[in-house]
Amino acid sequence: MLRHLLLAAAGSDRLGRLVASAPLSKNAARRFVAGDDVEAALRTGRIMADDGLAVTFEHLSAETRSAEQAVAVRDEYRALLGRLKGAGLVPAAEVSVKLSALGQRLDEKLAYEHALAVCAAATEAGTTVTLDAEDHTLTDSTLEILTELRKDHPGTGAVLQAHLRRTEGDCRELATAGSRVRLCKGAYAEPESVAFQSSLDIDKSFVRCLNILMSGEGYPMVATHDPRLIAIAEDRARWFDRASDEYEFQMLHGVRTEEQARLAAGGNVVRVYVPYGEQWYGYLVRRLAERPGNVTAVGRGLVGR
Repeated sequence: MLRHLLLAAAGSDRLGRLVASAPLSKNAARRFVAGDDVEAALRTGRIMADDGLAVTFEHLSAETRSAEQAVAVRDEYRALLGRLKGAGLVPAAEVSVKLSALGQRLDEKLAYEHALAVCAAATEAGTTVTLDAEDHTLTDSTLEILTELRKDHPGTGAVLQAHLRRTEGDCRELATAGSRVRLCKGAYAEPESVAFQSSLDIDKSFVRCLNILMSGEGYPMVATHDPRLIAIAEDRARWFDRASDEYEFQMLHGVRTEEQARLAAGGNVVRVYVPYGEQWYGYLVRRLAERPGNVTAVGRGLVGR
């Protein structure tokens, strides 16, 4: 019940404006969001790189409603990639991009062209781009754009959400040589017709998808904080005789940092998802929906504890 309430709240623009304007709100976000600007993101990324962690950066922005906004997001990423190269953070650091921020709902061709420019900047910087997943209405479009981008930039990563009923099939399609695929549970409210609703069914789907990716020829990126699923992923990697550089774990900035350190110390590649930007409300609430136990941590942040 709490998860569904939080996902509904994440989609409320009115509630987002109210929360973001509250004086203490940023205290809650600080644990999970690097800061408002690229300088804060780079500082966080440097700390993580020094600790032996890989990083993926995402600029948080509102859903793009104009061509001008799409251009601004494209340019933000191009500038970020230039800074990553200059800071010596590549290839350990990459970027994650939502196609909706590049104008996907306005014009798919526009979004593709902007994404192509971001991928070109990433290639120039010596790193890669991962296309973030969004709600199910954008899945087909996102995967079609991914296919086109991979013609020139084959390292472009995909994100698949285990809560969607279609994802096993998508995993089979994408478990090919050189294909980078991030598997996560999913962070959007979806109807039962397209998505599993119970935590148990989502976990079972995650494991089925994980088996497909680990047994395939691609590069699985296991995005979860769930101890059971992490243990299963470690077991599946051994079962399919994968070397430590043939898959990776991905976790969120500010969540289970001790587990991040443990996995990295064990020789695993661990990539931390580091968001930055002023539009943090929707991101933060969706993260709470994925892991409602974080509500306590956010509450402590609100009171400065």
